[in-house]
Amino acid sequence: MLEMTREEFEELVAEALDRIPPELTRLMDNVAVFVEDEPPTEDPELLGLYEGTPLTERGEWYAGVLPDRITIYRGPTLRFCETREDVVAETEVTVVHEIAHHFGIDDARLHALGYG
Repeated sequence: MLEMTREEFEELVAEALDRIPPELTRLMDNVAVFVEDEPPTEDPELLGLYEGTPLTERGEWYAGVLPDRITIYRGPTLRFCETREDVVAETEVTVVHEIAHHFGIDDARLHALGYG
């Protein structure tokens, strides 16, 4: 398995977030991004997870709720990738994938766009 500290991985996630176009980040609302070492035990190969209510499903009832949560998992990403460059690329794909869920884009569309 490729070695990378938690701090290094968090920096890669931050850099991936910085590469999201500003016109999209301005539209993101009530969402927080986290890095965890491992995903839930029932899905050990999960690279990222979006939990919340996509922007496309929010209505007037949406107020006073906790932020949506995007979690990027370090362990499976490092096990999946062979080089640091692979980790950089996969982290960016995973971050974009989870943010797309925040915008209401489903997995089928993401796979068609190359963010599967």
